Amino acid sequence: MAARIRTRRVDEDFSWRAVAQAASDLWGSGWGSNRLYGEDLCVAAAKALHENPYRELWD
Repeated sequence: MAARIRTRRVDEDFSWRAVAQAASDLWGSGWGSNRLYGEDLCVAAAKALHENPYRELWD
């Protein structure tokens, strides 16, 4: 899951809203395109991958 989120955010340049929507669509969550949800997903994914979620790479 973390790798998929990283791909969307870093490699495909998805916004936090787009990450949230993609995750909601994939996992059937009700969060939709909530920006804060997308940001939280990115922070959790970065930490799981031992990366700094606040580096330019993830911003």
